[in-house]
Amino acid sequence: MSAERNSPDAVEAPEQDEDLTVRDPVSAPDDEGVPRRTTRRFPLFTRDTARPEGGGRAASGDAPAPARQWPILAVLLAVGLGLLLTALDLFRLGTLLIGVALLAGAVLRWLVPDVGMLAVRSRFTDIVTYGGLGLAIALLALMVQPHPWLEIPFLKDTLHFTVSS
Repeated sequence: MSAERNSPDAVEAPEQDEDLTVRDPVSAPDDEGVPRRTTRRFPLFTRDTARPEGGGRAASGDAPAPARQWPILAVLLAVGLGLLLTALDLFRLGTLLIGVALLAGAVLRWLVPDVGMLAVRSRFTDIVTYGGLGLAIALLALMVQPHPWLEIPFLKDTLHFTVSS
């Protein structure tokens, strides 16, 4: 044995077979490094990033690229139009459109099985995230001053108690 292999700083790499194959996505290596299905649950530690549910194409592979990603393009176009309206001094209408676009993204994520790049995380997390942000932006757009389209009575009382002169 050489001095390098006997030194305490040397790290030995485990020997791996060249014909190592993973049988399914839930395979976990055993003590010898051979993958075997131990449970139906996903492993505690993953070595790769799993694709989100619904992360496939929204249209068939022979369709042009924009048609394959129509859900994210619809949401992005609506958000872009909302930003344009906001830049053109239609703040309330523009931000309301942004909120509605995010709410539409949540609905698409819920109803459409394959939404392409609109799927970022799990279906539940995407729906909660898109829906929560969309609802918050839409409500804030409806309550913006002056002359709000939506007045929530308890907010006036809260403001009265928090800001004193």
